[in-house]
Amino acid sequence: MALYKLEDHVNDWVKAKLEALNLKNQKDYHTESAIPDYLKEALQGRAKTEKKTNFGKPDFSITKYKQAPIVIENKLGLKKLIEETKDGVKFDEKSISNYAVNGALYYATGMIASGKYHEVIAIGIAGDGDDAIELKVYYVYGSGENSFKLLENVSTLDFLENQKTFDVFYKDAILTEDEKHEILIKSQAELQKYSKSLNKLMHNHNITAPQRVLYVSGMLLSMQNVVDTKGTKIQDGLVPQDLKGVQTESKRDAIQIVNQIKEFLTARNIPIEKQNLMLSSFYEISKDVQRDELEILDKEVSKLIDGKASINKQIFTFIYHNIFLSIDAMAGHLDIMGEMYSEFLKYALGDGKEIGIVLTPPYITKMMTTILGVNQNSKVMDLATGSAGFLISSMEMMIDDAEANYGKETTAAKKKIDIIKKEQLLGVELNAEMFTLAATNMILRGDGSSNIHKGNTFNTPEQLYTSFKANKLLLNPPFSYDENGMPFIAFGLDKMEKGGLGAIIIQDSAGSGKATKSNQAMLKKHTLKASIKMPTDLFQPMAGVQTSIYVLEAHKPHDFEQTVKFIDFRNDGYKRTSRALQEIDEPTKRYADIVKIYKAGKNAKVEAPWNLNEVYIEDFITPSGSDWNFDQHKTIDSKPTLEYFKKTVSDYLSWEVSNILKQRGDKGK
Repeated sequence: MALYKLEDHVNDWVKAKLEALNLKNQKDYHTESAIPDYLKEALQGRAKTEKKTNFGKPDFSITKYKQAPIVIENKLGLKKLIEETKDGVKFDEKSISNYAVNGALYYATGMIASGKYHEVIAIGIAGDGDDAIELKVYYVYGSGENSFKLLENVSTLDFLENQKTFDVFYKDAILTEDEKHEILIKSQAELQKYSKSLNKLMHNHNITAPQRVLYVSGMLLSMQNVVDTKGTKIQDGLVPQDLKGVQTESKRDAIQIVNQIKEFLTARNIPIEKQNLMLSSFYEISKDVQRDELEILDKEVSKLIDGKASINKQIFTFIYHNIFLSIDAMAGHLDIMGEMYSEFLKYALGDGKEIGIVLTPPYITKMMTTILGVNQNSKVMDLATGSAGFLISSMEMMIDDAEANYGKETTAAKKKIDIIKKEQLLGVELNAEMFTLAATNMILRGDGSSNIHKGNTFNTPEQLYTSFKANKLLLNPPFSYDENGMPFIAFGLDKMEKGGLGAIIIQDSAGSGKATKSNQAMLKKHTLKASIKMPTDLFQPMAGVQTSIYVLEAHKPHDFEQTVKFIDFRNDGYKRTSRALQEIDEPTKRYADIVKIYKAGKNAKVEAPWNLNEVYIEDFITPSGSDWNFDQHKTIDSKPTLEYFKKTVSDYLSWEVSNILKQRGDKGK
């Protein structure tokens, strides 16, 4: 075997393979020296790097396939294929420059960070000679440093031969529903871990709990590139090295952060009234001048910064490295702001009951949006928006449906997605803090927060609802509100289009006597379709409340001769502790199954080990409004089975024999 002496020899091997697949140079694939202009734009410095340096261009790029572009990075020597630790692939400058996989993944995540692509195929190739070549292929789905998966069964470049072979490859490469669910749970756990450390960092610097979440949301906004409504970048987002600890009033670190937020909101053409509401919250960051003075580093950031730094820079740097750089891996259905807010509440208010705010886990918001059948044509409303968890999940599903219908990255898909973000999501939130979080959450997802409104749900101008014409309603109302919060869904159903569907997750006491006034009124105008009993520890450790989900159809009076679906979902496969969410009984399958059970009842083709006769009941309700829960309709069979009779007799005989032996003084073995 002739050994390679130059990296060009590896490039020659790749060229030969591509040409053997009938791919033409500068037509089907491009070399480093002739990269096409539109790909150059996506590779002009990785959008989320601190130094914003560009480590050159990938050795090869392919953009002929409709689903995703491909980038290939080569290195001389098998030892230069990949640099990783037990924590994963390394993304420091040395590893990116010197290792094929690290460089390819860096380019791919950077292309997604540019906003020009949503997915990329990254290939790293290294070798010592023609017979000693290795390659690794990755599907990259975000700009975060964990937003990719290794395609272990792909060991050649043959999938690049034509559109048909690429279609087969792509179908296997993309994330399955199980993988999406696992990523969601893993990302939630990762975010909770970072939130705890961040909470400790801010506590050490005497930043109050209400200020903490505003620091996080404001700093995250300041890290975004300032882009106008046409998508043109006006200026880069802030990075840690931009905060230099200058002590003048106009240049101190916090002033730079707030000014960047202001520039960002203005460029996005956020209405002045909404800008002022948000900025009035974010000004908290710049009020305390002492937080811009240079200080000794807290141990939470000592590995990220050299020398002294202001408190604001220390917090900014922690958020930048641990949350901002991973935000795409944590995206999808995950309510980033809400997760951190929940973490801060634990320390500020014990279990959070004092203000009646209990945020819905992302896998529950995803399940509820799926049950309601949210799609690209839905008009989704949340009248107790909180940090926008339901709207985030809805937007994710609507975009997925639009891309499935029109094709990813097509002009038609982009146009539809723009309409979805601007016109098909409506949120109303009274609490100023939560409003700011909701608006930030949606802005981070490109929404512009155009339809997040601050105000009292019940006193908001009627035109807001009548012009929106919602056909889906999702709610987790404040449990401390009158009748456990049931008036929110009663009000929302009244404002919906006929036939629209609403789902509320609420204390199940609301369905067993605590909300009869609202329930009785609703049944005269709307139909209760289903009641789903949720795990008893669902909101632990934040709040020990028993909850159910009620699904209703708008403007169709309840027919009391028609049955309601009652589902017991107390076993969702998870065990919750203050430390973690533990998988104990196939939760991924159970969350997929619950939608099937809702649709098909006992005929559902489930994957997890359910006893459908035990967990599914169809039964009637009364006009009382107090019999909406699963346990009220479960019939307890008191008739003993033959097996039970045999066991009882056997146990009795064993007891009798044992007594006889004891009386004889024979204890047996």
